Amino acid sequence: MADAYRRHGALRERLHFQRRSSQTDGWGNTIPGAGPFETVFTVSASMTPRTGGEEVTAARLGGRQPYIVRVRKMPAMNDVTVSWRIADARNAGRLFNIASPLSDPDGKNQWLEFLAIEGVPS
Repeated sequence: MADAYRRHGALRERLHFQRRSSQTDGWGNTIPGAGPFETVFTVSASMTPRTGGEEVTAARLGGRQPYIVRVRKMPAMNDVTVSWRIADARNAGRLFNIASPLSDPDGKNQWLEFLAIEGVPS
């Protein structure tokens, strides 16, 4: 499986990894994670779509599309948690919530994989 990602062009997507910034409450206190999302770093990635689904919320039908995201392991990825989100660098309207912790799929410490879902609120 990992050999397929060594080919040129396998990491076709450019993704911004974003987390919420800190914000003050108006009284001089800083509230971590209460501000807007800000881009921390951008990487190339592979995104493999999984079987999507639909849910009914408040009598409205909404689509959700899960993806398996694969990136090269790098030190910046150590800070990423499920509280972060991903934005498509080529289309700012495409946002993904990280739904699972990062894992090392082949045990060689070269790649990280996780589940990201498009179409759910942040």
